[in-house]
Amino acid sequence: MSKPSIGFIGLGMMGGAMVNRLQDRGYDVTVLGNRDRTYLDAAIARGATEAATARELAAASDIVMLCMGTSEQVEGRMRGPDGVLAGLRKGAVVIDFGTSLPGSTKQLAAEVSETEGQYLDAPLGRTPSHALDGQLNIMTAGDKVAFDAIEPVLKDLGENVFYLGASGSGHTIKLINNFFGMTVANAMAEAFAMADVAGVERDQLYDVMAAGPLHSGMMDFVKAYGVDNDPNQLAFAIKNAAKDLGYYARMAEESGVNSVMSTGTLAALSDARDSGQADEMVSQMVDYYAKRFQG
Repeated sequence: MSKPSIGFIGLGMMGGAMVNRLQDRGYDVTVLGNRDRTYLDAAIARGATEAATARELAAASDIVMLCMGTSEQVEGRMRGPDGVLAGLRKGAVVIDFGTSLPGSTKQLAAEVSETEGQYLDAPLGRTPSHALDGQLNIMTAGDKVAFDAIEPVLKDLGENVFYLGASGSGHTIKLINNFFGMTVANAMAEAFAMADVAGVERDQLYDVMAAGPLHSGMMDFVKAYGVDNDPNQLAFAIKNAAKDLGYYARMAEESGVNSVMSTGTLAALSDARDSGQADEMVSQMVDYYAKRFQG
């Protein structure tokens, strides 16, 4: 059977790696770029077609994939006279691989349904290096018939492909996942900074904590920088972590509750972002707490 044609919007590090994987698996891909053409030009050199607008890309695609930074960016590409909705084929599937607000996702799903298409939220776990090898974790939600139809494509991109139910469930679970992960990472970062203040060695603190039930992959990622000076084991920028925690807090508010645990983590990430650490990795929050403790 012939493979569906793919339109891909958002070729940053992750999107570029995903397009590379799709091309390796024999898909015809149409791409739409933004300011940085690094991964866009690489995809074109391997045979991808560049579209002038999101509308043109949608008209050429059975499946439209978006991998963008914010809900606002997704909405901007979806709506308007040159947006995906204006060119979407009947029966086409749109997939948002970014980390978006569930409320925005549900609204876009309704708008896509009005065009006789289907909209899936499918946020990602793992890194661009995993994407190159088709080993992402993909948290998919939305219409089950649409999911079943495009599941083979998702399995070409992901090692673990989850179906999580109604529209917005994927983004909801991803935001909770990131809240938990970033809170743990910040707790470990502060723990290393507190060790400095208290006059104990960071590596000794880690050895004791890692020997018990507190041990986790996130702890190891922060230790890679806090002890071993390698910030890239957790390749997730502070500015992106702050955005995701902000979305988590907003999701909570829209659900009628106020998050307690995310408050401190969000405040610290936002302050670090605004104090010059925006493009540093989350493990480098160790430096933020160390500076705070030094006054």
